[in-house]
Amino acid sequence: MPELLPQTAQPTDASLAASGRRVVEIEAQALEHLATRIDGEFSAACKLILASKGRVVATGMGKSGHIARKIAATLASTGTPAFYVHPGEAGHGDLGMITDADVVLALSYSGESDEVLTLLPVLKRQGNALIAMTGRPQSTLARESDVHLDVSVPAEACPLDLAPTSSTTATLAMGDALAVALLEARGFTADDFARSHPAGSLGRRLLLHITDVMHAGDDVPRVGLGATLSEALMEMSRKRLGMTAVVDDSGKLVGLFTDGDLRRTLDDATLDVRTAMIAEVMTRDPKTIAADQLAVEAARLMETHKISGLIVVDEAGRAVGALNIHDLLRARVV
Repeated sequence: MPELLPQTAQPTDASLAASGRRVVEIEAQALEHLATRIDGEFSAACKLILASKGRVVATGMGKSGHIARKIAATLASTGTPAFYVHPGEAGHGDLGMITDADVVLALSYSGESDEVLTLLPVLKRQGNALIAMTGRPQSTLARESDVHLDVSVPAEACPLDLAPTSSTTATLAMGDALAVALLEARGFTADDFARSHPAGSLGRRLLLHITDVMHAGDDVPRVGLGATLSEALMEMSRKRLGMTAVVDDSGKLVGLFTDGDLRRTLDDATLDVRTAMIAEVMTRDPKTIAADQLAVEAARLMETHKISGLIVVDEAGRAVGALNIHDLLRARVV
């Protein structure tokens, strides 16, 4: 009969929370130790990548492979072209993906992973620069690398000291440190980040301009300064933006009339809505926005001033477009 494992007491909420806190505390200590090793070797790794005309090829086996894949993704999205190659697949043809201009970033906490070490002779012969992340500075991988980044930790958070926990956290943090240092060295901007994330909410916020979401041409609600209130209401009904621009003979914006202005007008007992002129009830000097501004600026302006629509003006102050909060919602800017 197989030997049965001893049964443990039923865990309590307190014991489970204590285990979780212990893990976080151990991993936090590992990161504190890691920070003391961001030194000349780290700078050398950054310079090696900055000087390269190729890409960063990250590789690693097992849990190190998962971390390598994430580091490659972070580098690629922050201005350093990078991708992940599985070391086992590399030995069966995927080495052809690596050119002699590429920098190889090899991860192995022990520094002795067979699948990674098998690639070294080929990479050396091809002339690839090699950056290693290991927890053992005297390991084979560390000794054979051009630059070694020490990601050793005082202890794993796993109580059995078996599952990679603190060590993978430290390695991931070292990768993030590399990515951010390279980002800053390259002068990588938020606009650059958005260009590599066009489908994400940040990409939409940073890349969409007013011209991409505004109504233009005949779709812009506008009436002349001599229009009646009734004519303005008809224009608002036709264009269905909850407002109309009021312009002079040259098309320059002189006022705005909105649904809110209409409610205030109806509350004014001294006005006859059937005969009132739009110039009597419009809002003069309304908030406007330029066509070349970002759509997110329109959202910020609407939120700040508690308004739901904006007229877009050109350099001469002419009304050339209009948009409201629904246009921004459809574009998923807000």
